[in-house]
Amino acid sequence: MQEFQDSTRRYIRNTMAKEMLDAETEHALALAWRDDRDEAALHRLIAAYGRLAVSMAGRFRRHAIPYEDLVQQANLGLMRAAEKYDPDNGARFSTYARWWIKASMQDYVMRNISVVRTATSAAQKKLFFNLRRVQAELERESANRSEAMTHEEMSASVARELDVPRADADVMIGRLSGPDLSLNAPQSDGAESREWVELLADDAAPTEDRVLGGMESARRRAALARALMTLPERERRILVERHLSDDPSTLTRLGEALGISKERVRQLEERALARMRKSVTEAGVTTSRAA
Repeated sequence: MQEFQDSTRRYIRNTMAKEMLDAETEHALALAWRDDRDEAALHRLIAAYGRLAVSMAGRFRRHAIPYEDLVQQANLGLMRAAEKYDPDNGARFSTYARWWIKASMQDYVMRNISVVRTATSAAQKKLFFNLRRVQAELERESANRSEAMTHEEMSASVARELDVPRADADVMIGRLSGPDLSLNAPQSDGAESREWVELLADDAAPTEDRVLGGMESARRRAALARALMTLPERERRILVERHLSDDPSTLTRLGEALGISKERVRQLEERALARMRKSVTEAGVTTSRAA
């Protein structure tokens, strides 16, 4: 562990000692990469701004994620920025890279801070990364007035300060109020304590009902198949192409194929369905439709 930390410190020292590029050199390197795919120019550009990645990684240390991982993720954002940067857009590379590094860091923190997906929308991300700061400010102001804020007051104030929906503020405050807990954790310290997962309701049908339902479905399909085979060939073809095909045929198309009017196709279809319903009913299978 100590060796790993020493290696990180050496990397940071080396990164901070890299050259600083002036605007002209930076522009030339970016052009060389964009136009000629000059990997040496790309490497020099990334190395020069490694200090930016290290600096921004430090801002996310409060999220209790190993600093080494944060630095690595920040460098991934930096490399992504170098890949996408257009030197002719008028902005310095550092300005452009800052956005990509921040986005990369935020996504990484969101994925690793909790096993539960914490935020997906822009409003939720704003809440996640600013909630504790805003809460601390509100609590400090409340203490100065010798008052205590209720949960409802805190939620409303956070939503107003960050300009996000009140419901989002409620949910995020709840999510960040404590650590994740395993459903396999015991409910108490007793030897006979059950796990929390045992309290979850199972919405699935009982096993007996599922088995009987599957048997009934199989019986119904078999009865329908037998009824279908008893139909005259033309009526069977109409039902297959109208009801059992991935691309159901229209009355008009079937009429043209069979050399009859679409109204006649409709009549034959209704007759075939009636025959199938009768056949299935006689077989003792309950169904509202035969096809």
